[in-house]
Amino acid sequence: MKSRSATEQAVGYLARREHSAVELQQKLQQAGHETDKIHAALEKLQQSGLQNDERFAEAFIRSRALRGYGELRIRQEMKQKGVADELINSTMQQAETDWFALAIEVRCKRFGEQSPDDFKDRAKQMRFLQYRGFTHEQITESLN
Repeated sequence: MKSRSATEQAVGYLARREHSAVELQQKLQQAGHETDKIHAALEKLQQSGLQNDERFAEAFIRSRALRGYGELRIRQEMKQKGVADELINSTMQQAETDWFALAIEVRCKRFGEQSPDDFKDRAKQMRFLQYRGFTHEQITESLN
């Protein structure tokens, strides 16, 4: 049985979901492909439009926001997936997400409509929203 080429394997990954170039590179390295073959495959996929970091970033922001994650956490995760800072910044600015509304929605879904009664509840809700990646301003707004 002939093993699949780096390009074929990368196309298989991309068929399931968008991947950043760095993510694909790591997966192909783990699969045992040679570095020069990986670079050639990525170049080919980028030229044909099958792999595009900008499209990946847009899809990633959309999917993570739908799952209730805030701007800070999404930025951090994209950085870990090898997306360039400039691309993260531009894509986040273009994202049509109301982060304040999302923070309120996430807090209400988890803790109910009522504002926290005491300091302990308030601190618990703040920690939760911080973990989810919302800014201090968004958290404060959602608690009022």
